[in-house]
This record gives sequence, structure tokens and C-alpha cells, in this order.
Amino acid sequence: MARVVVDVMLKPEILDPQGQAVQRALPRLGFKGIADVRQGKRFELELEGPADDAALAEIHKMAETFLANTVIEDFTVRVEDDAR
Repeated sequence: MARVVVDVMLKPEILDPQGQAVQRALPRLGFKGIADVRQGKRFELELEGPADDAALAEIHKMAETFLANTVIEDFTVRVEDDAR
């Protein structure tokens, strides 16, 4: 069994109002020195089998067609741990 993580973030050229709201709130809460904040999504997928090339290709397809809006978002797929 393996865990695969898909991280989805807005593309750099896309405005991130949630990230901006967090960035504006941080100094009011006493946190200094943060130049920018971008907010994204993280999906953790537990596989029934190993994270082999076929499984990762299927997850990449899943991310591209369902988990991310590829017009405005980028995504990465990575194996977090492999407990085979």
C-alpha cells in the first residue's frame, strides 16, 4: 500500500484572493516578514497496491481531469511513503 499526494496550486499569474486575505491578516496577528501567501489544495490518496508507473499515470490523469482545473491551476503528483 502506498500514499500518493497531489498538490494543486493556482498558476502564478492567477489572482489568489484567499492568499491575499491571509497575507493581510498575518501582520494584524503579530506575524511579520511574510511577502506573499498562495493557498492551494492537497489530496492524499491511499492506493490498494504499489505506486508503480501505471498507478502514477492513472493518478496524473485523475488530477488533470478531476482534481485540478488545469486552465488556472498547476499540480504535482508525488509518492509520500510506500508501505509495501
